[in-house]
Amino acid sequence: MSIDLQQDFFALFGLPRRFELDEAALERAFHDLQGEVHPDRYAHLPDADKRRSMQWATRVNEGFRTLRKPLSRAMYLLELAGIDPALETNTAMSPEFLMEQMEWREAVEEARSAGEADELERLHVRLRQHGRDMLSELHRSLDEHQDLEAAADIVRRLMFVEKLQHEIDDALEALES
Repeated sequence: MSIDLQQDFFALFGLPRRFELDEAALERAFHDLQGEVHPDRYAHLPDADKRRSMQWATRVNEGFRTLRKPLSRAMYLLELAGIDPALETNTAMSPEFLMEQMEWREAVEEARSAGEADELERLHVRLRQHGRDMLSELHRSLDEHQDLEAAADIVRRLMFVEKLQHEIDDALEALES
C-alpha cells in the first residue's frame, strides 16, 4: 500500500471535490485507509517502512479532520482553488454583519452577567440555526455558483459565529460550576 502524499484530501478519500459531502462515504474511506496504513501493520518492517506508514497515517488523519467539519472543508476548498480567505488580514465585514455581531455579543454578555442559563441556551439554539443557514449559503456559493469570493466572505463570517458559539458554551459551563 502506498499513498500519494501530494494528492488532495478529496482524491485521497475518493470523493468529489465539493463542499457538499457524503459523510458516510468519508467515514468508510477513512476507516478503510486507516486500516491499510496503520503503523501497527508495519511494526515488523524496516524503519523506513515504519516512517512511511506514520506519514501515511498522519496524512489520512489530517485529511479526515479537515473534510469532516464543514468550515475547515470550505477553507480547504478555497485553498485548493488558490483563494486565501485572508482570515487574519481581511477582517472587512459589512456594517450589517458587524452590527449583528455586536447585538449577539451584547445579548450573550447580558445573559451571562445575569446568570440566565435559559437565555444562553436560547441564544445558542438561534446561533446554531444561523450557522446552518450560513452553511447552506456556503454550499450554494461553492458548489452551485463557484463564487469563491463570496464563499471566502461566508467563511470569515462563519468563523465569527463559531467563536461566539464557543463563548456561549464557556458561559454556560461557568454558570454550571
